[in-house]
Amino acid sequence: MALAEVKDSQFQEKVLEASGPVLVDFWAPWCGPCRKLAPILEEVADELGDRLTVFKLNTDENPETPGRFAVMSIPTLIFFRDGKEIERF
Repeated sequence: MALAEVKDSQFQEKVLEASGPVLVDFWAPWCGPCRKLAPILEEVADELGDRLTVFKLNTDENPETPGRFAVMSIPTLIFFRDGKEIERF
């Protein structure tokens, strides 16, 4: 199952205002490690889909949100709960 994408314009609603925990994968199509991580995140989303929402955000197409959260390298995973960053990998 492919991960759902989130865009800058949707980030507030889909991630920060989400009712449950959300994991966001900041990635880009040219990033080799990002592509290797994708199947693992898809598996996580399949296994925990009822307890965790997983989104991917293309940093090339959506530069505002990575800038807002000081994402300096990709892949970066940020775990959000109640609109706040809880953990970053």
